[in-house]
Amino acid sequence: MRITDKVVIDKSKCIGCGKCVKDCVAFALYIDDNKACVREGCIECGHCFAICPVGAVDMPAYDKSDCVGITDLTEIDSDVFLQGIKSRRTVRQYKDIPVEQEKIDKILKAGQYAPTGSNSQNVAFTVLGSKQKELEKECVKLFRTGVSVGSKFSKSLKNTEITDNFFFKGAPFVIVVSGHDSVNATIASAYMELTANSLGLGVLYSGFFCACTKINPKIKSALKLPKGHKVVTCLIIGYPDVKYERIAPRKEHRIKTL
Repeated sequence: MRITDKVVIDKSKCIGCGKCVKDCVAFALYIDDNKACVREGCIECGHCFAICPVGAVDMPAYDKSDCVGITDLTEIDSDVFLQGIKSRRTVRQYKDIPVEQEKIDKILKAGQYAPTGSNSQNVAFTVLGSKQKELEKECVKLFRTGVSVGSKFSKSLKNTEITDNFFFKGAPFVIVVSGHDSVNATIASAYMELTANSLGLGVLYSGFFCACTKINPKIKSALKLPKGHKVVTCLIIGYPDVKYERIAPRKEHRIKTL
C-alpha cells in the first residue's frame, strides 16, 4: 500500500473545514485548493476519520464495523466509576462456569482499542484455550522443582503449596498479553481488566506465569507470540467464587505538586 493510501480523502465530500489538519498529530494533512490532502508521515491514528463532520475520510485497510457514533465517557457517572475502580479486587477463587463468548469478545475488544504510543498498535492477545491445562502443568512442574526457583520471584512461596491449579486457580479463561513495548501492553491489560469487572467477572494478573515464560523457553515457544514480542501480562478471568464486603485500604496517597 502506498503511503497516501493509508488515508483517502473524498474530494467530492470534503468541505475544507481544516478540522482534520488541525488535529493531525503527524502533520500529514494539509489544505490545498480548499480540500484536505495527505502527505507522507501518516501514523494511521484515525483522528481525521473520527473528526470529519461530513465523512470525507476513509481508511481502506481498516475494518470499520465498530466505527459508529461516539459514546462519551461523561455519560458514565464519575462517582460510580471511581467507586467501581476502588472496589475492584484481585480474584483467586473462581466458579466452575465458562465465560460466554460474547463477554470474551468485549474484553478483547477493549484491549484492541487501548491507546498505544505513536499508534503502533503493537499489542497481541493470546487466548490459551486448549493449551491452558498443558501450560499450567508445565509451570507447576517448573515451580515444584524446588522452592528456591519460585522464591526468586516471591518469598511468600516458601509458605505456599504448589497445587495443580496454582497458576490459573481453576479459572476457565486465560489471556496472555504481549508486545514489543511493556507500557502499551500494560495499558491494554488494564482496559481489559476493567471491562471484565464491568461484566461481572474477576481477574488475576498472574505474574508467576509471566515469570515461567522467561525461565523456560518451551513455555514461551508454546504461545507462538508474534516476532519480537515478550509476555507482559497474563490475565486469569472467570466468575468469582468470593464476595468482598468493603473497599480495601490503601497507603497514604503520594502526590507532589511541583
